[in-house]
Amino acid sequence: MDDARESVKVEYPADVRVTLRDSKEEFAQELKMLAAVKLYELGRISSGKAAALAGMDRTTFLLSLGQYRVPVFNYTTAEVEREVEEAKARAGG
Repeated sequence: MDDARESVKVEYPADVRVTLRDSKEEFAQELKMLAAVKLYELGRISSGKAAALAGMDRTTFLLSLGQYRVPVFNYTTAEVEREVEEAKARAGG
């Protein structure tokens, strides 16, 4: 596993953070979590990589997805239909 770390500087209007009533640390953590959730939702990174980006373990990350309305499993309609058909075939009907 690669422990190398990089950082990104993000500039934002101070009133955004103040409106949210977050400390700078809380706001930075929320931005990391939002980036991790979105990259995971888009299928750009795995749940493990997303968890590392968010600064938490994989289980905690996956359990947190619901508050962002992001499913743990991100199947396309075609994938779900294929799974259903395969399950029906295995069940004999």
